[in-house]
Amino acid sequence: MPQPALLAHELVRNLGGRRVLDGISLTASPGHRIGLIGENGVGKSTLLRVLAGVDQPDAGNISRPGDIGFLHQEMPFEAASSITAVLDEALREAREDITELERLGKKLADVPENAPGHQELLDAYGRRLEQAQDRESWDADRRAALVLDGLGLGAVGHDRALGSLSGGQRSRLALTALLVRRPSALLLDEPTNHLDDNAAAFLEEQIRGLPGTVVVASHDREFLDAVCTHLVDLDPTVDGPVRYGGNYSAYLAEKHAERERWERQYAQEQEELEGLRHAAGVTAHLVAPDRGRQDNEKMGYGHRAGRVQNQTSRRVRNAMRRLEKLERTQVAEPPRPLRFTARELATRAEESPQPLVSLRNVRVSGRLALDTLEVSATDRLLVTGGNGTGKSTLLAVLAGRLVAEGEVRRQSRLTVGMLTQDTRFDHDDRTAHDTYELLLGATRAERVPLSSLGLMHTADLDKPVGQLSAGQRRRLALALLVARPPQLLLLDEPTNHLSPRLCDELEEVLKTSPGAIVLASHDRWLRRHWQGREIRLEPGRGQRENAAAARSWS
Repeated sequence: MPQPALLAHELVRNLGGRRVLDGISLTASPGHRIGLIGENGVGKSTLLRVLAGVDQPDAGNISRPGDIGFLHQEMPFEAASSITAVLDEALREAREDITELERLGKKLADVPENAPGHQELLDAYGRRLEQAQDRESWDADRRAALVLDGLGLGAVGHDRALGSLSGGQRSRLALTALLVRRPSALLLDEPTNHLDDNAAAFLEEQIRGLPGTVVVASHDREFLDAVCTHLVDLDPTVDGPVRYGGNYSAYLAEKHAERERWERQYAQEQEELEGLRHAAGVTAHLVAPDRGRQDNEKMGYGHRAGRVQNQTSRRVRNAMRRLEKLERTQVAEPPRPLRFTARELATRAEESPQPLVSLRNVRVSGRLALDTLEVSATDRLLVTGGNGTGKSTLLAVLAGRLVAEGEVRRQSRLTVGMLTQDTRFDHDDRTAHDTYELLLGATRAERVPLSSLGLMHTADLDKPVGQLSAGQRRRLALALLVARPPQLLLLDEPTNHLSPRLCDELEEVLKTSPGAIVLASHDRWLRRHWQGREIRLEPGRGQRENAAAARSWS
């Protein structure tokens, strides 16, 4: 049975008085794996939600396959539900296929070939058989075990309640359910955010093997490079969103050249417009009916007046026509891309022979076991390890947000800032500007305006935070930290939901910021270029520390 395509035509979606999607069209045929990229807030998640039918467009139309899978931010299950319940739901369609084939097979065996209704039963059996073959229904239970193991959930008991799982484990379970189902169209929003290296490589292999359509929004450059057959850039361009053939590396080269062409065309048109306005104004003055004759024009004025007047009038008309046309058709000014301007993420504490924080024999039941750790005033510490090994728990203990068994010592008057994985604000109805000012304090907010940090566009400052994208909320949380740099900065998956450009800029500042920074990350690019210490957490073991100071940031 041929897989249907996912088609969208001229989609428009307005949110909070702003047009997020403006006439976007998309054709995603079976076998196409399309990556959506662009700055935070350009509409990647909104487009996925509209394509999935979770949100409705204000204009435009969509043709969807009957079987579509969408990776939700939150799973549609109660916290008390078990992993078994999630797997049962994922396997339900495959099991229904097999049950129905058995039922139809028995009925066919009981109905003679020439009896009324036999052909209808045979047709129904054929349709269900094709569907089961497309879904690989007979292999579904084995596939479920394979995917659970590949995404790092193989050792987690199936009776575990969802509420007892970490955020990363819940995300991987939701991803497992979709891969087990094998829908005709798969829509994924930042699928690698909670995956370690092995799980990310497994996911890449699984997605490349899907026969249907895949549309994915991701900041993960290595993932986009490994998976995508096409990329759609939603950032503003001369002609709107652009689709590129090839992977992320091919896109980067073309994107840079395209931006240069846009800037060059805009500059040339503005220069021509200025010249036309000047020419039209000066020439119009020369042929004005009430303009007096200058002395050098009086000799022979009557003889040449009509001819000169006609020639000059034609030049005025030609300039005006060209000016009017160019003003109608001129390209828009290329928007200035956001540039992260903060040069200090953490400030250096006063000199002291004692570490900022020291941990001895720290234990958090079922979540963390750490023998010893010290963080100095200028430390750069990368925390790595598989999902569920306690990276976020360690950061929470360092921050003093979680009580642990063992010895935890901090310097007196130590200032600590923490960027958590889940960025939430108490009042979704407050604007980004007001939230920043209220949480930071009016005096500090005036000294370090939100607009000065290069993290949010001016147009987004007056938006309620509830209408901001996940990436924009993360930028706001980061702004609150860097506006008053702490002595110890704790970053939990800091590149999640951020655009590739901001990730690069953030990593540059990490090199030179004077204070102590402890960072937990799955980001393969960031970890490959890390300079500083590394501690790897492993389940059931104490810490293993790797001296990585000799590595370069190349």
